[in-house]
Amino acid sequence: MNTGRGGTDKCRIHIVTWNVATAEPSEDATSLLQLDAQPPPDLYVIGLQEVNATPVRFITDLISEDSWSHVFTNSLAPRGFVKVTSVRMQGLLLLLFAKQIHLPYIRNIQTTYTRTGVFGYWGNKGGVSVRFSFYGHMICFLNCHLAAHMNNALQRVDEFEYILETQDFDIYDTPQIRDHKVVFWFGDLNFRIADHGLHFLRSSINSGRLNLLWGKDQLIMMKKKEAFLQEFEEGPLNFKPTYKFDRNSDTYDTSTPKTWLGLNGKKRKPAWTDRILWRIKPKPLPSEEDDEKASTSTDEEQDEYPVLVTQDKYTSDMSYGVSDHKPVIATFSLELRKVFDTPLVRVSPVGIWSAGQDALLTYSVLEDFMSSTWDWIGLYKVGFKTASDYETFVWVRENELPEINEVIQISVDKGQIPLLGGQYVLGYYSTNMQSITGLSDSFQILESKHAVMEGLVPEDINGVNK
Repeated sequence: MNTGRGGTDKCRIHIVTWNVATAEPSEDATSLLQLDAQPPPDLYVIGLQEVNATPVRFITDLISEDSWSHVFTNSLAPRGFVKVTSVRMQGLLLLLFAKQIHLPYIRNIQTTYTRTGVFGYWGNKGGVSVRFSFYGHMICFLNCHLAAHMNNALQRVDEFEYILETQDFDIYDTPQIRDHKVVFWFGDLNFRIADHGLHFLRSSINSGRLNLLWGKDQLIMMKKKEAFLQEFEEGPLNFKPTYKFDRNSDTYDTSTPKTWLGLNGKKRKPAWTDRILWRIKPKPLPSEEDDEKASTSTDEEQDEYPVLVTQDKYTSDMSYGVSDHKPVIATFSLELRKVFDTPLVRVSPVGIWSAGQDALLTYSVLEDFMSSTWDWIGLYKVGFKTASDYETFVWVRENELPEINEVIQISVDKGQIPLLGGQYVLGYYSTNMQSITGLSDSFQILESKHAVMEGLVPEDINGVNK
């Protein structure tokens, strides 16, 4: 996060949406995540549709991480990104990753989902969402897979409106999606390009005259009719339609038209089915009473902590071919003033930590929150993947809750200190908030010379060569 204008901070968000059409990941995620981009994002948000959700596969994924989550987590963890949360509803998957430094400032994380497909039972269509407070700003991400086929544009709008109206969160000031200051809406929204024939579509795409197709894009047309859609912004569609492709190629659908029940089948027309939009909460309309006071009030006073959203990139990545959809990528800059910039808990190691020796740590609660004697402090190797990816942990003081700013010392048994030295951090995990509320600076653990001499430390441990 960089400093912006007038004391604001600039947060960068990288969003991916991709209908993976039940395929397994077989490609490197570097291009998709633009891992070499400078400056790097602060948050990664990845929304997938049609993740393999056959009953046997889905049950397997409940037991262990699904293959797509595994690829993204393993790609991002070495670069200092931690998986904050995820939500899955059958084939819909939403993943949130954050730079390690931001973890204590991501609070009140909640996820939910809404089914719309097959009468809402099996969950093959619908929406999954995650909401949280980011430095005090309420943000929501919504990944949708809406009804298919050219003639279902109205149904798609109805499904989206149903999701907006029925999804709720157990947060008093943002109980619904549109209560959040910023909402990002993305997914396989399935809107098609109406009226134009296949030949005109393909010639417009091949000649780079994509603007000839915008006027007949169903979502663009629906936005002109539906007031609630007009609140959502979208960048220009300056990339080729992302559906439907022959797999492992850049060629639009060449499949032989099939017949079913005597009806002539058709090749799928190219379409911008995969989209990323955003919405900033509109200012409330002034009442007559407010109008009288308007002369003594300014916009700055009305919203002391505004958020400015700028889309920096909106494109597709044609290099990925395992699906009949191409992934769509958008990057955003959020310019904001932090409502708070101190963690709820300060945690730090005491003195030098060495393998084979008892160690000490301290923690202090800096602000009243729902702390619990079931909270714990994890020891994480730098590059850890999730809050549960700790090397070891200790419980917080169990006999009484801490006073504000009280310094509490906890000992760590030498048997829990990793034999292999390296860079580590301590993280205070709140059971009630289900998130890391305090992180130490990184510190060195000295490896056990005795263990090395005795050959107890393997030559290659955790992928690190000795």
